[in-house]
Amino acid sequence: MTNSPIKHAPHLPPSTTATPDHQLRSPKSNRGLRKLQSAHQLSANYAASNTPSLISQQRQQQQRNTSSSHHAQAPQIPPLPTFSSHHRTRSNSDAILPNGANNTTASRRPAAARKNPANPREELEAMIRQGPQGELQTELARLRHLVLCEGLLADSDGMSQLRIYVWLILLNAPAMPTESYLDLIRRGASPAYSKIRNDTFRTLATNPLFKRRVSEASLIRLLNAIAWKLHDAKTEKLGDATKINAATELGSPELQHASPVVKHAQGPPTATATDGSEAGGTEPGVYVQGMNVLCAPFLYAARSEAEAFVAFHVFVTRECPGYVRGAMDGVHKGLALVDKCLAIVDPKLSTYLQSKHMKAELYAFASVLTMCACTPPLPEVLQLWDFLFAYGPHLNILCICAQLVMMRETLLTSPSPTKLLRSFPPLQAKLIIEITVSNLRKIPADLYEELVHHAE
Repeated sequence: MTNSPIKHAPHLPPSTTATPDHQLRSPKSNRGLRKLQSAHQLSANYAASNTPSLISQQRQQQQRNTSSSHHAQAPQIPPLPTFSSHHRTRSNSDAILPNGANNTTASRRPAAARKNPANPREELEAMIRQGPQGELQTELARLRHLVLCEGLLADSDGMSQLRIYVWLILLNAPAMPTESYLDLIRRGASPAYSKIRNDTFRTLATNPLFKRRVSEASLIRLLNAIAWKLHDAKTEKLGDATKINAATELGSPELQHASPVVKHAQGPPTATATDGSEAGGTEPGVYVQGMNVLCAPFLYAARSEAEAFVAFHVFVTRECPGYVRGAMDGVHKGLALVDKCLAIVDPKLSTYLQSKHMKAELYAFASVLTMCACTPPLPEVLQLWDFLFAYGPHLNILCICAQLVMMRETLLTSPSPTKLLRSFPPLQAKLIIEITVSNLRKIPADLYEELVHHAE
């Protein structure tokens, strides 16, 4: 056979001493076999009974003494094992080396294991627990990529041990002592307390998951604390503006009460402090309708009210302050952007809806204001928010367009799409994210800039 492995085996060098013929031939008779056995027994008996002479014993004793004198200077090396040609050679991990040298190979194994790519979910957990191990921006980019491609591990109810911490990191939320949150609670009812109580009882009222985990009392406390926080910031801002105007434009502060022009220039700060959400168009509000739904996912995902408070406060003051102003100018800008973006990603569907006089302000107001939190199921909302916090809440506009694209065939064949758009179908976060990322490439740079800044 040409493919025999014997042909490819290494050839041993020929022996230098001749071998007798009777050793090469196998015995063909019982008599020859007995001869070989007898010869073997004789050689064994000779080796056992053949003791060395006295001179040989003295020489061996001298060699032992000499070797023992050098034993402390040179370590004893074990004899090399001999192998037959058909046995495998012993590996380094099997060999018994002096001074415990085998521990070095055991210590190298974890290093070899670290070269292999780790489980992405384990990598995400290690990143959250241990913090960034390299450059901060690189680690943040890696975190966003893991959120997008792998997602956060959660149960059927959408609960994840890491979600609130991922949100706090992506929102760059500062650490806040729990006592600071409790101080806001101890202040009692805020100027917007009555409006808060009118909204909290109907917050995700038909969602059993939310009702089972979050009580109305928690929702009232958090929204009331947020109202106090926004009220204090607004009062401080108005106070600073009043001092500047009094010192530069309006003359002496002692004479301000005497001039009606000065009173008109100062504006009605007491009205905004008491009316809550009835703030002016460009001034930051204290509470607007819809903040209760926007706050709900934070309370559901967080482990404490203090964590939810920090995340929600950073979100409404940094990411979408235009959504919580009295006039909700950021929400109206977002509705206009829904129409613009839909005209680019799906011109046919946009033209059809426009022919039916269906603008985004008629069907997408709640979705824009609440970042799609008004559309069940809640676990899908949380997964969608993972994506929005990773790459920007402004992408919620494109997520709304993605939901319209998913309804495309039904809308185009319906003579009255108004009924279909009164409530969106249940969220499918993964599919919505895929469509959003795909449509993002179609958005021009100038329109994308509007998306980024529309909620400021």
